[in-house]
Amino acid sequence: MRYSPFVDRVAGRGAGAWAVHMEALQLRAAGQDPILLTVGDPDQPPPEKVIEATIQGLKAGHTGYAPIAGLPELRAAIAARVQSRSGKPCTAENVVIVPGTQGGLYTALQCLAGPGDEVIVPEPMYATYEAVVGASGATMVNVPLRPETGFHLDMAALAAAVTPRTRVIWITSPHNPTGAVMTREEVEEVARLCRRHDLWLVSDEVYEDLAFARPHVHAWGLEGMAERTVVVSSLSKSHAMPGYRMGWIVGPPELARHLFNLLLCMLYGAPPFLQDGALAAFRGNLPEVAAMRADYRRRAGLMAQLLAEAPNCKVTPPEGGMFVMLDVRGTGLGSDAFARGLLKAESVAVLPCDGFGPSAAGQLRISLTAGDARLAEAATRIVRYARSLAS
Repeated sequence: MRYSPFVDRVAGRGAGAWAVHMEALQLRAAGQDPILLTVGDPDQPPPEKVIEATIQGLKAGHTGYAPIAGLPELRAAIAARVQSRSGKPCTAENVVIVPGTQGGLYTALQCLAGPGDEVIVPEPMYATYEAVVGASGATMVNVPLRPETGFHLDMAALAAAVTPRTRVIWITSPHNPTGAVMTREEVEEVARLCRRHDLWLVSDEVYEDLAFARPHVHAWGLEGMAERTVVVSSLSKSHAMPGYRMGWIVGPPELARHLFNLLLCMLYGAPPFLQDGALAAFRGNLPEVAAMRADYRRRAGLMAQLLAEAPNCKVTPPEGGMFVMLDVRGTGLGSDAFARGLLKAESVAVLPCDGFGPSAAGQLRISLTAGDARLAEAATRIVRYARSLAS
């Protein structure tokens, strides 16, 4: 039997990035205890107020269909937060509820680009980005982020990548996998390019609340960008709620209408009791959010310090997010071989970054989603494995 060409477009290089993770899960299912530092699944619990509001929603019978674009009060609460943080007007008409940042990026690209268009994405990039662009039918154009510059964007290279076919520039800050946090000057230069060439700016801001080297710059707040900026985010990282799949898109009202049509035939509205829980996240500043940012900042410093002892390896201290990058090219192994050898020898699972783009070749992404003692033990094992290779 034949399948649609769509199945090839969503395969991509990133589809194989999770092989070591899957192998580690099999070891866990067999009764072993590998240290899993592969995915960005927070180890902290969601805020108690969120859990309570979710349970109350269930008890109140909020289990039927919800409005396609999301509960009006939740959309208004998200808009109020965006307006408060960006300093630019934002209303519920600008907001659509989507199934997590991943679902938001997918649906946004379906509405913004198509066959014949080009989408510029700096790389390394999160492993699913290639498939998201491929699903739209557009062509992805990569701009390298070099380890030598802390994985910050080369503006001259970005400008040179723009062609008459370019439709979207897609940025992520804090960045996944590298942890780089874009400066205001960098984001403003990207915005100028978008205005000059009449392009969409897609901004993945899921790690917004985990920026610790410098303040996060809100793309929505940039001058003259309201009609061409699309912000995608969620509560998955900031509130430790990835299982809720509770994300949103902020964009022009016309985009919201197109997203409504797509969600109508795709999702038919997010579960209302989960939206009840999400609404609690926007009512006041929850102390758990600041505590998680402090956790990841401390853990990043701890891992960077410990991994500095690994021979022939180089750490890139993150500026935000929940990952540390480790360059293992000096060991003589590629990132996949190193990760597989590490899992076998030391029972530590990390993510090889070859599927994140050419600039990530030889890099490992190490998740900080474990307590300090567990992370310190993982670092000890990584250093021990690197020493075994050196000897």
